[in-house]
Amino acid sequence: MGRGSSGPSTAPAPRGTVRHRLDRLVREAVKFGAVGGAGLLVNLLVFNLVRQVTDLQVVRASVIATIVAIVFNYLGFRYFTYRERDKSGRTKEMSLFLLFSVVGLVIENGLLYTATYGFGWDSPLQSNIFKFLGIGVATLFRFWSYRTWVFRALPAREPGTGSAAGAVAGSVAGPFAKDGSAKPPARQRVP
Repeated sequence: MGRGSSGPSTAPAPRGTVRHRLDRLVREAVKFGAVGGAGLLVNLLVFNLVRQVTDLQVVRASVIATIVAIVFNYLGFRYFTYRERDKSGRTKEMSLFLLFSVVGLVIENGLLYTATYGFGWDSPLQSNIFKFLGIGVATLFRFWSYRTWVFRALPAREPGTGSAAGAVAGSVAGPFAKDGSAKPPARQRVP
């Protein structure tokens, strides 16, 4: 389509809007990292404590440590990282958190299981290295799933919704919603 056509125009979002979204994402990642870092310490401390105090196998000790860290992290995410997010569906939120946490647990401990029983790397140092690597891989999954599905952003309130001001605000926002997630394209009338 050339100039002057009646096709849809895709004007780039104003620079301040993109920067604001990026700043919010960075702040969210820092808060997530702070809670996650504390959770990492809890996870590793409980893991090593259980290994020293009990005769449990490595992966079982790791699962116990991961469960303790999941509880710790939920409290940190709900009341620190995502405290401004929607709190209306707590049962659904907790169910999704547990579901994605269990997937993370499988990722984290699957890597440790493979190293321990697949390759025979089961010294305390090797176990801690693979536990740490498993936590890292699982953390990437958890960050994506928690922010996308569990702690959802509240819908943005736009003044003048349904008016020309609301329509202009929606078109200026570009392909992203105010929370930084992709939004579906607006329906357009075809003459």
